[in-house]
Amino acid sequence: MNSRATLAALGLTGMVVSLPSQAVEMRFTGTAKADDGAVIYTERHRVTGRCEGGQFRPLDHDVAYLRSDSDHPFATKDLSYDSSVIRPTVDFAQPDFNERLEIRYPQPQQLTIRWNTPGPGDDTENFSVPFTDRTVVDAGFDNFVRQNWEAVLSGQSIEFRFLGPTRGEHYAFVLEAVENREIEAEHVLQIRPTGMVLRFLVDPIVLGYNENGALTDYLGLTNIRKNPDENYSAHIRYSVETYPDCELTP
Repeated sequence: MNSRATLAALGLTGMVVSLPSQAVEMRFTGTAKADDGAVIYTERHRVTGRCEGGQFRPLDHDVAYLRSDSDHPFATKDLSYDSSVIRPTVDFAQPDFNERLEIRYPQPQQLTIRWNTPGPGDDTENFSVPFTDRTVVDAGFDNFVRQNWEAVLSGQSIEFRFLGPTRGEHYAFVLEAVENREIEAEHVLQIRPTGMVLRFLVDPIVLGYNENGALTDYLGLTNIRKNPDENYSAHIRYSVETYPDCELTP
């Protein structure tokens, strides 16, 4: 039961209730499947944060990626939302391909990317990228959806910039509600590129959300490698194990 339902059950609706600003946690698991239904891998997510004004404010997010035949992660990701919930710092490692990606913010409106490229050597690419307040990085898209929850569900299209870290650039995208037969969710959205060239190169990412604002589905290109030159595309279905003691959406 979410916090609004809990207040209603206690007869406290209409009263001003102040939720404490204390550490809270959200846990969820994703199962990534190929087009033929075969399980590719699973994701275990743990997000810690605090309740601010009755809404969850994430601070740290760690992800472990596992194959079905092992309890040891084959890849990991650590994110910190200290400065911005839509632009986390990122530490992503995929040792099977000798790949590591780091994103940092050394100064205002400037981010840096250090990418140890897949392969046997230690080849590294470094980028310094200016950005605006409408730039979204990595899993920050999930919080960006929640920031614009009422607007996008009312039919508005929300423009933003999305970082392509291995290209050292961000690109014009739009967030909008759609219909999709592959996703059964209370709300189905997509993020798609709007630039003429990128529209022909990058497929939209389709997202499912439940009524609480939790991600239920991700359909599109993942950051997990199939081989040194190609990433998996998958349908990832998420199941929430633990909700924070406050709302996910405004």
